[in-house]
Amino acid sequence: MIARAMRLPATISNKLRCWSFYAFPCYRGTGGRLKYIAQDWSEVQLELPLSWRTRNYVGTIFGGSIYSAVDPIYMLMLIHRLGPEFIVWDKAAKIEFQKPGRETLHARFAIGDQELAAIRSALALQRSVDRAYVIELVDGSGTVCARVEKLIYIKRREPQTPQPN
Repeated sequence: MIARAMRLPATISNKLRCWSFYAFPCYRGTGGRLKYIAQDWSEVQLELPLSWRTRNYVGTIFGGSIYSAVDPIYMLMLIHRLGPEFIVWDKAAKIEFQKPGRETLHARFAIGDQELAAIRSALALQRSVDRAYVIELVDGSGTVCARVEKLIYIKRREPQTPQPN
């Protein structure tokens, strides 16, 4: 009963999760804003506004801002969803610019339970696995302005053996 009373409302809890990203100057500098992080990290939503911080020489959203805003998200989602018994690293990325970003861009990331089961099944048979995820950054009308493909490396953490004294 006391534990329930001390739980924060979902909206406040979500805001705290989102704001925690801004503690890292490297993410704060991207100009990206996290709007939603599911409590179990199965979904993340972000927006990248066109502002003085993200504007390039020709007045559209800088490609570096587009990439850096989405860069850590899938890796962090998998770290949280899989747990400490797994090692998760970004391995590669590819970005394709479809159309200049002339307004706020939006992206949605999702990792469902089926994806986690597929990762665990693959790791039962092999030492490590690479998983590819595609992120589309869309404008207000739903037009894709950039597509980012992330390749994530995942490995089960080796059990630590005690060191002899």
